[in-house]
Amino acid sequence: MNAMAGTLRAVAWDIDGTLVDSEPLHHRALLAACRALGSDVSDLPDQAFRGIHMHDVWKQISPRLSAEVEEAEWIARINAHYVENRAALVSLPQAVATIRALERLGVAQACVSNSSRSVVDANIDALGIADALSFSLSLDDVVRGKPDPEPYLSACRRFGLAPAQVVAVEDSLSGVLSARAAGLHVVGYLPSGGGFGEADLVIDRLDEVIALFAS
Repeated sequence: MNAMAGTLRAVAWDIDGTLVDSEPLHHRALLAACRALGSDVSDLPDQAFRGIHMHDVWKQISPRLSAEVEEAEWIARINAHYVENRAALVSLPQAVATIRALERLGVAQACVSNSSRSVVDANIDALGIADALSFSLSLDDVVRGKPDPEPYLSACRRFGLAPAQVVAVEDSLSGVLSARAAGLHVVGYLPSGGGFGEADLVIDRLDEVIALFAS
């Protein structure tokens, strides 16, 4: 890994499931929004839509809602519940410490998420890492979310770096596929073990990312 230290210059972090344990709150927000709109979707498993952006979730959920319900209202209700309850969010082990360590090394960092802007901002606020980031990209900032390469290609342009100089850290297959298609160095984060077929490196501790940049 040290052989790559001279070429890698930035990290593009996924947020949900990578930096913050957000899936429980996402699920509660989904249930609450659907309940408020007259539909009980509590039969859905809590990981049903991991790594899937909201427009694709809507396609699967909308048949269970009244025909009068519009996607924009549904998403707004979900996001409002999430933001209002962001104090319940818990950072994943080593997440903040790793970001701070990379900051001290002078590594540029950003967050690249499939969540809406309000959710991304709530996550960053809950983690207290805004000052360590060069920027963040949400689903609202792109035309096509992950697994399309657009989010990570946009991040590389914002960094002013070639994709091969940027590390993407992801916990979902859709995110890994997005980063791989964009040409980044892809790290799959699986704290429980296992692997991603498309990742360059699989880790079970976030602080393993530091070794990619340490001399």
